[in-house]
Amino acid sequence: MLNKYLVAVEGSEGSQRALAHAIERAKASNAELVLAHVIDWSPYSFHTPEELSARHKRREEELTRARDVVLAPIMKRVEEAGVQSSSEVRHGKAAETLAEMAIEHDVAQIIAGRSGESGMSTMLFGTTPSKLVQISTVPVLIVP
Repeated sequence: MLNKYLVAVEGSEGSQRALAHAIERAKASNAELVLAHVIDWSPYSFHTPEELSARHKRREEELTRARDVVLAPIMKRVEEAGVQSSSEVRHGKAAETLAEMAIEHDVAQIIAGRSGESGMSTMLFGTTPSKLVQISTVPVLIVP
């Protein structure tokens, strides 16, 4: 059986360190990586039909840009390392969406980089990794 790890990817240094760790771990255990990028999106807004149409178009543009700008270079890096991978971009709340994806993809573990967030908002609301640790039903590894 091939192990799978879900790797939360975005542009931060923490995400890059998490990806490097995930690649090494996948090589050592003959595992597949599922590269996941989540675009923050709230479905709970009220809009006119015109606003909804523009919002849908913007949403599709964001998905395309994330695939091209964020995931394509990462997929190339993983492929060059000789690791099997797939990728997915979704809209949603990051921690909740990553936890759902982990179940859907039947992964052994979620790997994420430590957030660079600090200050009052982190104290009040937490970070995506800390939320993920609290809600995930699969083990979560946070790479510093």
